[in-house]
Amino acid sequence: HSQQLATWRIAFFGTPDLVTSRRSEFPLSLEEAPVLLPTAEAAMRGTLDRWFEANGVAPRIVGEFEDRALMQAFGQSGVGVFVSPSVIDADIAQQHGVEAIGDTTEVRERYYAISTERRLRHPGVVAVSQAARSELFAG
Repeated sequence: HSQQLATWRIAFFGTPDLVTSRRSEFPLSLEEAPVLLPTAEAAMRGTLDRWFEANGVAPRIVGEFEDRALMQAFGQSGVGVFVSPSVIDADIAQQHGVEAIGDTTEVRERYYAISTERRLRHPGVVAVSQAARSELFAG
C-alpha cells in the first residue's frame, strides 16, 4: 500500500550559459534546447512529454537517465537542461553550479511511503511518515 507524503512541481535547470538566453518566454524557450530527461519507464516522463506537446515545445533530447544524480552530473557539465523538484532548487543550484530556468505546476514529482499494511501501525513507520509530512515535506 502507498501513502502519499508530498507532491511538488518540477523545475528546469542548466548551466548559466544554457539558462541565460532561455529564461524569457519559458517554456517556449526550451524549443530545440538540449534536454536531459528521465527514461520512458519513469513515472514523470510521460507527463513531461505531454507537457512539452501541450506547450508546443520540441526540445532536443540529448540524454535519458534512470539515475537522477547521473542526469544532474551531465547537466552540471553543460550537456543539457535537466529537471528536478522545485522544492530543492536552492540545493541543486548550490551543489551543481546551475540555475533554474523556470518551473511548472503541470508536471509534479510525487513521494510515497510504501508499506505492506493498508494502515500504518508500526510506531517507527508512523513516526517517519508523520515527520516526513510535517517537517521534511512541509510546504
